Amino acid sequence: WAHGRRKLFKLAEVARAPLAAEAVRRIDLIFDAERAINGLSAEQRLAVRQQDIAPLVVELECWMREQCARLSRHNDLAKAINYMLTRWAAFTAFLKDGRICLTNNAAERALRGIALGRKSWLFAGSDRGGERAAAMYSLIVTAKLNDVDPRAWLADVLARIAGHPASRLHELLPWNWKTTQAQRAAAA
Repeated sequence: WAHGRRKLFKLAEVARAPLAAEAVRRIDLIFDAERAINGLSAEQRLAVRQQDIAPLVVELECWMREQCARLSRHNDLAKAINYMLTRWAAFTAFLKDGRICLTNNAAERALRGIALGRKSWLFAGSDRGGERAAAMYSLIVTAKLNDVDPRAWLADVLARIAGHPASRLHELLPWNWKTTQAQRAAAA
């Protein structure tokens, strides 16, 4: 939704297109309704979506199809609207599953580091080097997802791993390490 809105927003802001501004206004209503249910369970979100948000989405689709029929297919606004309409099933999937987010912004932000570093990673040295880099990146992202400072965790794990029993390596995983650190802090 954010990507589809972005195309329309540019037309509304730059070209001052009133129809684009109206499309953005209608999409913003959907975002506002979705913002109100953030943090609820998937079941609660789905119920609110089906009751309150689905009618907004249906109304938007009808309005977009109506406007698109009036515009030349070469018009920039028609292209922006068609971008959404040709992917409408994907755009509306969130209405059928409370676990799906309205946008994929969080996933895109998480992948930004990969995209920025990929040129550097071309020089991993070998396939095994690339596999090691991927494993390390997975561990670092796992630490971040568990609200663990990756540098602190990695420094501590690297300092202790040589003398740590292999049967207890699971203790060094970020979610277990965080618990152990909290217990150590409480004891001190």
